[in-house]
Amino acid sequence: MTTQLQSPRPTRRGPGSPRWPKETFGADLGASLVVFLVAVPLCVGVAVASGVPAELGIVTGIVGGLVVGLLPGSTMQVSGPAAGLTVLVASAVAEHGLGMLGVIVLGAGIVQIVLGLSRLGTWFRAISPSVVQGMLAGIGLVLILGQVYPVGGLEQPATTAAKFTGIPDLVVAATTTAEGLAGLGLAVAALVIMALWKKIPGKLRLLPGELVAVVVTSAAAALLALPVQKVQIGSLLAALNPPPAAAWAGLLTPAVLGSIITFALLASAESLFSAAAVDRMHDGPKTRYNTELVAQGAGNAVCGLFGALPMTAVIVRSSANIQAGARTRLSRVLHGCWLLLFVVLLPGVLAFIPTAVLAALLIQAGWKLLELRQVVALVREHRSEAFVLVLTAGTILATDLLIGTLTGLAVAIVKTAVEVSRLSVDAEHADEHVRVTLGGNATFLRLPRLLDHLEKLPAGKHVHLDLTMVRHLDRACHQAVEHWAAQRRRGNSTVEVALPGKVG
Repeated sequence: MTTQLQSPRPTRRGPGSPRWPKETFGADLGASLVVFLVAVPLCVGVAVASGVPAELGIVTGIVGGLVVGLLPGSTMQVSGPAAGLTVLVASAVAEHGLGMLGVIVLGAGIVQIVLGLSRLGTWFRAISPSVVQGMLAGIGLVLILGQVYPVGGLEQPATTAAKFTGIPDLVVAATTTAEGLAGLGLAVAALVIMALWKKIPGKLRLLPGELVAVVVTSAAAALLALPVQKVQIGSLLAALNPPPAAAWAGLLTPAVLGSIITFALLASAESLFSAAAVDRMHDGPKTRYNTELVAQGAGNAVCGLFGALPMTAVIVRSSANIQAGARTRLSRVLHGCWLLLFVVLLPGVLAFIPTAVLAALLIQAGWKLLELRQVVALVREHRSEAFVLVLTAGTILATDLLIGTLTGLAVAIVKTAVEVSRLSVDAEHADEHVRVTLGGNATFLRLPRLLDHLEKLPAGKHVHLDLTMVRHLDRACHQAVEHWAAQRRRGNSTVEVALPGKVG
């Protein structure tokens, strides 16, 4: 049984009513503070995991609040840097350099705007759920595998193979060195706090467990003077990374164009899948998919100009926004204001956070992406769908996000085509004739089975081949039937073929 989180329906505004009604301001203000507290560690953690300066994650969070927050599309969704794109960002930075990141993100934003204006946003809802689950599970696996290294005080290797082969060294470092033991203790403590905080009764639970874990473990690291690496935070303005002139020269190269399309499609899919989930949590106005896609594209275009991380709508922040009682989009706009004020006025506070704690937050995010309960249920109920999910996730882990996702899509399409092309063949034998009745869809995928049945029919008998119950007969099967009938007639047998009304 599932429960639906409901927020009061926003007051409808008349022509002369204020943009932010007074009766909802208090609720939106409180919700914005909760979302801000959730966003701070996640913005920093996603940036660090992506291999870029931590300030760029904050910039993306600010743009998500102040730009996307003001635009129409969705009311309750909150946008910012997403854990699901860390693998893609890290790969793009490693391949093209940090200077090219802004060009890629800006290009992805423009593609999203074009898709939204072309009213293609709703098509993202047609992607196979097993592929999406596999994509998220694959990202979760890569995220967990990469973030266990900062817990042990080591830099994560560049390739998946190296991450697996480096596990023995990681275990040694985490259990024998002072930095490794301290990082492991802090990470475990953070994970335990986040798990137990969900069971805290009353209004205290409105305080995000992620924030509590970060504050408690960071305070412990400072009080005990633990030998762990800390987040490096500098000036926000100095961290801005607008694309240099030389970066634009690589815009039309196949590798960069491929990254732009991949960023755009995955960011769009994640945002719109998040919208579908968020819309089930409240009873206010629902998301307008094409408009939301334009808003996300505008946000990514601005992030690209600043050279910051790409953004998506983030389910963790969005659900926190609804649970905290948000009524209008003002809450997400204010959360962007608090991020900006915090990083300008109190940047030194972030420097107290150990990287091992941020790694723990991302390990928890990766674990949520796995959704093991849904995987187990899928294995029990739909094994073919589970195969697509596992194949997609495994291919992402073994290769990269793009290859894994495309592989999953291709297999899902083939699986659907095979399932749709079901063909029944029934034969009734009499002394002088045989009646063969076909039903279902006769496509080239079922051609071997069809010909196998026809070629086994005894010679010398009259054959009545009834295809009138076939819903679809493609050209390949049509030609094969005609060719078989012609051969049969040349052998002094009689064949009567009844075709369906429409042949494809």
